[in-house]
Amino acid sequence: MQYWASFEIMKIVSILKKWFLLTAITSLVQLNSTADKAAKPEALTFKMKDINGKDVNFESFKGKVVLAVNVASKCGFTPQYEGLESLYNQYKDDGFIVIGFPCNNFGEEEPGTHAEILEFCRINYQVTFPLMGKIDVQGERQSPFYKYLTSHTDYGGPIKWNFEKFLIDRSGNVIGRFDPEVAPEDDLLKKAIRKALKP
Repeated sequence: MQYWASFEIMKIVSILKKWFLLTAITSLVQLNSTADKAAKPEALTFKMKDINGKDVNFESFKGKVVLAVNVASKCGFTPQYEGLESLYNQYKDDGFIVIGFPCNNFGEEEPGTHAEILEFCRINYQVTFPLMGKIDVQGERQSPFYKYLTSHTDYGGPIKWNFEKFLIDRSGNVIGRFDPEVAPEDDLLKKAIRKALKP
């Protein structure tokens, strides 16, 4: 009887040891996961295809100040392409990049194919900054990147129209949002860019 009791106690001790070990490992994994998320803001975790169908890992933008803009070819704000290109050329050597995200969510103002969008931008506005493939910035098929932007604690909310602008710092933190009416040459936007570019 004593032998059986000792055997059962040993089994319980063994089970408890395994449970404590498993709990410790799980806690360590969760801690590392939390630390990794803190070290890498979500804006840098996305991947998507560019307008030519090539994979783009947003981690490649780390170290740059990014202006993310949902764009369209048949919008009243479409002439902002010219200002965005000028802005890109003015600050790109300092580590600034404009990224265009064509979308057809507002008034069906971007009905073209990728090839048509690219040709339009190059012929009419000599665009050289990167363009992603056409996405949805709202609705059931909303791009994960724009789902992140529109649910951001400080700068979230639905996209109002084409040419809304999100400013992202060198570490991938969203630091500003500008309405479509804020033109690329607006001092408000330029000051925010210059501030983000400071070492």
